[in-house]
Amino acid sequence: MGNLMPAAFLWTDHTMPEQDSGGMFMTWRIRNNITYYYAAFPEAGHQMLCPAKDTQTSPALSPSTLPLSDSPSADPSSSPLLSHSPSHTTASTHSQTHSRPLLLFFSWLGARPGAVAKYRDLYLNCGIDVLVVQSRVMHFLWPRWGLDYGLEVLQVLEKPQFSGREVLVHSTSIGGYTFTQVLTHIAQEPKQHAGLAQRVIGHIYDSLVAGTLEHMATGLGKTLVPRFEGFVKYTAMLYFWLFKSHTADFYDNGVQVFRNSPITTPALFFYSENDALCDWVAMENVIDLWRKRGMAVESKKWKESKHAAHMRCHPQDYLSTLERFLKSLPTLSLKSKLEYVK
Repeated sequence: MGNLMPAAFLWTDHTMPEQDSGGMFMTWRIRNNITYYYAAFPEAGHQMLCPAKDTQTSPALSPSTLPLSDSPSADPSSSPLLSHSPSHTTASTHSQTHSRPLLLFFSWLGARPGAVAKYRDLYLNCGIDVLVVQSRVMHFLWPRWGLDYGLEVLQVLEKPQFSGREVLVHSTSIGGYTFTQVLTHIAQEPKQHAGLAQRVIGHIYDSLVAGTLEHMATGLGKTLVPRFEGFVKYTAMLYFWLFKSHTADFYDNGVQVFRNSPITTPALFFYSENDALCDWVAMENVIDLWRKRGMAVESKKWKESKHAAHMRCHPQDYLSTLERFLKSLPTLSLKSKLEYVK
C-alpha cells in the first residue's frame, strides 16, 4: 500500500453549528473530504445553540488536539464532536452521541454541497448522524490511491467516537467504488476489521457505476467535462489500456470483492434502465447473486430517470422505498418520516 496522508494533514476547520429545517446540528471536518454532521441534544436538557452566536466562528483546533488524529493519547471524552461549545463537554452528550446510529454517505463525484445536504438532512431529521465521504477523481484513476483512501475511512470508523455505533451505508454513483475500496480492506484482513463488518446494519446503493470499463469511461466524460464527453471517454479507454495492471486489473478485483461482499446485511438498490453509467442487466445479476447467497435485497428500478438524481426525479417512489427498507432493519428506529425538501 502507498503511504497515507501524514498526521499533520488531519485537520479540522472551525467547529460551527448550522441551522436546518428541523433544528440545530453541528458540523465538523474530520479530515480532507470527510465531514461529520451530528445533532445537538436539546431533548437531553442541554441548552439549544443560540442562532445569534452560531454565526460566529469558533476557534480552530490544532492537529495535536484533534481527537480523531492518529495520536494514541487522544482522549475521546474531550472531543469537540461531543460538545455544544468549544469549551464545554458533558457525559450525557457523550453517551447520546454514541447511542445514535451513523450513516456513512459516499457521495457522487463532483457533488455540490446543496445536493449532498438533501441526503444529509433526510437522515439527520430521522435521528441518524451522518459522516459524508467525498471521492476525488484520482482515487478512481489511480486505484492504489483509492485503496489508501479506503483505509483512511476505515481508520476514522474505528476511532473511539465511532467504533461502538451501528452503521448504515449509502453509496451513490462512484461512491460505491470508494466503499468497495473499504470492503477490499475488510476482505483482505477480516479479523482486524471484523468490528466494522458486524456493525453495518444495512447498505444502500444509488446509481452505481456498473458494467464494463466503457461504462466507467462514459461516466468520467459525463461527470468531468460533459461538453467533451466523447474525447474524455476515448482518452480514458486509452489510459485504462496503457496502465492495465494499475487500473483495469484493480477494477476487476473490486468487482469480485463487491460481488462477494463481506457485508451480508440487508441491501437496497436504486437504478434505472436509461442510465448510461450503469448496465442495469449487470446490476440485476449482482442482486440475483446476493439473494442466492441468502442476503435480503430490495430494489427499485425506473424505466427513465437521471443518474445520481433518482430522489429528485421520483421523490415519492424513492422515499417510500427507502423508508420501507429502513423500517425493515430490526435495530433501527426512525424518529420521523422521510421528507424531501426541494
